[in-house]
Amino acid sequence: MTSSDSLLDLAMKMPKTELHLHIEGTFEPEQMFAIAQRNRVALKYDSIDALKAAYQFENLQDFLDLYYQGMSVLLTEQDFYDLTMAYLKRVHEDNVVHVEIFFDPQGHLSRGVSFATQVTGIHNALADAQQQFGMSYRLIMSFLRHLDEASAFETLEQAKPYLEWIDGVGLDSSEVGHPPEKFANVFRACKALGLPVTAHAGEEGPPEYVWQALDVVGVDRIDHGNRALEDEDLIATIKHRGLTLTVCPLSNLKLCVVDTMVEHPIRAMLRLGLKATVNSDDPAYFGGYMNDNYAALVKDTQIGKEELYALACNAFTGSWLAPEDQAPHLATLKEMFAHVR
Repeated sequence: MTSSDSLLDLAMKMPKTELHLHIEGTFEPEQMFAIAQRNRVALKYDSIDALKAAYQFENLQDFLDLYYQGMSVLLTEQDFYDLTMAYLKRVHEDNVVHVEIFFDPQGHLSRGVSFATQVTGIHNALADAQQQFGMSYRLIMSFLRHLDEASAFETLEQAKPYLEWIDGVGLDSSEVGHPPEKFANVFRACKALGLPVTAHAGEEGPPEYVWQALDVVGVDRIDHGNRALEDEDLIATIKHRGLTLTVCPLSNLKLCVVDTMVEHPIRAMLRLGLKATVNSDDPAYFGGYMNDNYAALVKDTQIGKEELYALACNAFTGSWLAPEDQAPHLATLKEMFAHVR
């Protein structure tokens, strides 16, 4: 049996990919204050400590309220570049070699920040990280589900001149009361453009939302998916279709989706044959980047070597990297795990 110390060491050092990351959720308080001062934007909080104290949430909506306030300081291409590059440098330290990140254009368009400003800043940081760190990437444009489908269509139109930089489309924000079927038409339009799609489903919303993501939206991946475990037919369908679940352990704990990490369902997902992965979601707000999430699983869930290996491999095979680009990372993982007893 592999010791917890050696398993933790392996988890920290192994190559990783992150498939569920909201770039606006990587806003560390220090950087938020610095950009606010640069842009002369007044924040509700008068100090970094006061802002950190506000990071105690009781539910998803409490978090989103603060999340959107933080977004308000992002005004220029340089702001979006700096935010993205800070995240990329941070996860490079965690041995993340590939990222697939979300951005929420509607949250910025509503403030008068152009689509071009947002996507150019983010794209340039991703391209620079690829040059500097060898880190590959995909960029996912997300629609905000608390807004209407007409707004999503308007955003898609603004995105069309930049589709060479956009690798997929997602659906996020407040889940309860906003089922995936609300966006069936715009996702159909996205698929017609050749864009892969994913959707947040089954975090706070019921299993029915996951069914809609599968059968109405036709997702290529499921973000979260925790509550899918309440429906045996849904489990079987996800498994049969080989869909990846982008699970976020520390996010689930912070937002009270689970009461303790011991109760987290990620090991149950693996036992059921589901392609679960580990991701950080909004790490600046939820207290943990990739290595923090893996460390919590190793320390608190008694996860084993084979389960850790499955999680790491699932992230690469569930990514939107081409198989030939996945292969070197999978080979590295195989070699690293073979040397740990």
